[in-house]
Amino acid sequence: MQRISTIPTLETARLRLRAFTVSDAPAVARMVSDRRVAELTLTIPHPYPADLAVQWIGSHAAEAAAGTLYSFAIERIAPAELDQPAGETLLGAIAITPNARFRRAEIGYWLGVEHWNRGYMTEAARRVVAFGFAQLGLQRIQATCYPRNPASAKVMQHAGLRQEGLLRGYVHKDGVQEDIAMYAMLRSDWDERVVSSQ
Repeated sequence: MQRISTIPTLETARLRLRAFTVSDAPAVARMVSDRRVAELTLTIPHPYPADLAVQWIGSHAAEAAAGTLYSFAIERIAPAELDQPAGETLLGAIAITPNARFRRAEIGYWLGVEHWNRGYMTEAARRVVAFGFAQLGLQRIQATCYPRNPASAKVMQHAGLRQEGLLRGYVHKDGVQEDIAMYAMLRSDWDERVVSSQ
């Protein structure tokens, strides 16, 4: 597995994936304070503490330097759709957490509610999967979601991950024991997709 010590900037047709800055904290706090975002993630609390976004962003550089986590701000670079807030480009976040020993990683993500259903997360996930295999040298990338979150499952499927199984009662959040669906893609799967797209 290869080591990258900073958060690189990645681009797609419509998006830029970049390191967060402290100036992003108010937008992050606003978006994840929405219960609809928090309740579909494993780790975002609700209510969201006022200073947590600054602390979270402040941890990113050290995590990247250690090669343990790369957290990307998802930013729109193509012209905004007419119904988007003027001047607002931060859409959400996507992260990849490598495990060097096993040459695998897990991705996780969230989007502000106002940006749902526009294909942004599928676009970001495909790019981060490519980063994981091509730049980090991973052999496996996986992701999980609640079975009650079919939109997240579709993101994983459209990014090329396959459902491998259901982990029953796997997590405890907000007083409830929840099942988790596991999706994954191997390096060989990704190589086949790259070849078939050429």
